[in-house]
Amino acid sequence: MTATDLELDLVRKYNVPGPRYTSYPPATKFTDEVQWPALADEMLANNQTERDLSLYFHIPFCQTLCWYCGCTTVITTQQNQSATYCGYLKKELRQLGAVMNPRRKVTQLHWGGGTPTFMTPDEIRALGAATREQFAFASDIEAGVEIDPRRVTLEHLRALREAGFNRASIGVQDFDPKVQLAVHRIQPYAQTKLVINQLRTLGFESINIDLIYGLPHQTVESFSRTLNAVLQLAPDRLAIFSYAHVPWIKPSQKILTDMLPDTETKLQILQRTVQTLRASGYVSIGMDHFARRDDELALAQQEKTLHRNFQGYSTRGDADIYSFGMSSISQTPNAYWQNHKQLPDYYAALDAGKSPIARGYLLTEEDKLRRDTIMRLMCDLSLNFNELSRKHGINFAEYFGRELASLGDLEMDGLICPTSLGLEVTPKGRFFIRNIAMRFDAYLPKETERRFSKTI
Repeated sequence: MTATDLELDLVRKYNVPGPRYTSYPPATKFTDEVQWPALADEMLANNQTERDLSLYFHIPFCQTLCWYCGCTTVITTQQNQSATYCGYLKKELRQLGAVMNPRRKVTQLHWGGGTPTFMTPDEIRALGAATREQFAFASDIEAGVEIDPRRVTLEHLRALREAGFNRASIGVQDFDPKVQLAVHRIQPYAQTKLVINQLRTLGFESINIDLIYGLPHQTVESFSRTLNAVLQLAPDRLAIFSYAHVPWIKPSQKILTDMLPDTETKLQILQRTVQTLRASGYVSIGMDHFARRDDELALAQQEKTLHRNFQGYSTRGDADIYSFGMSSISQTPNAYWQNHKQLPDYYAALDAGKSPIARGYLLTEEDKLRRDTIMRLMCDLSLNFNELSRKHGINFAEYFGRELASLGDLEMDGLICPTSLGLEVTPKGRFFIRNIAMRFDAYLPKETERRFSKTI
């Protein structure tokens, strides 16, 4: 049996539905029984502190639908929709700003979507100004925005810079014309290169590029060509996502079902990608990110201070996330909450002077312990039993005796290995990090139907 055969056997064994663990418990556990009244005390208590803040704004609009997309979007060609939406974001900003501790500093800002640059340059400037009216920004703020190169102008980029953004994330997914046609996203290389050059000229400090493997018609060779083209653009970071096929949530994905590469091809694409990026000077960050060796993410992983949240991997893990816009998710040490997912519901709540929160979750002490354990696995690729014992006032090995006893097959398959401090994920095990984390999930074994994307 060859190494490739062995790994294919492992993929067949472990390629099961499972959470991505951008939160624990996952958002599937949020409930509409936890809304504003239940969350009011938590928010007020949280604002007695001067903990740092991370602000997220969800801009849902896109002019066309990319058929692979799993995001919460509103597809429209009506430009005036963004002006209306910005007005409601300002309402929500004023509503939340009234209860926020003014001494808290914003150390992280992110606009996602959808397409944030669906907004006009003037709307971008106005939303940036409205945010600064309600919140104090730290001098070293990390301010990132997602950009679609197909529909952005130099004036948009200038407006983003004026609004305080210093980082950009560019959606590419794949440069192969056949793949682009299949997923309904035509984006020439020259167009992407132009936008990245403009961003650098304007002084953006860090550029991330998103790619997706597992899309229709992708082969090892075609994706390698895309990756080599991306490397010519010299991004500071890359996010290489496994395509999440969830047609029961996103019906448009049904179009792609019969065109997807098989498991073997998908694994080979991932292996070649990792090899190429490592040879090009990038290091693996957690599950699906890569960064230059001197990047903040790489240094945070070395120092074991890396964190993971709804925006991916972060170096600002001690910041509480307060989010704005439809479907956006907020997070404090004790709670999660999510706004209404439908635009009319979001608007109606704010028109009535109410909170737009639709559902949430209040964490138990058990949840917090397991969240920290899963977080450290996803970020450090290891567990330090003594450190977790000290931090949580438990004997980790005894407390998680059942879970640790269940790891025998993972060790036998070479995915983890014991260490003097606890356990470590092997290089092979990085491909299966979600499966390893799932062993510490208290809720997953009780679920009769797992409505998640597959782990590989």
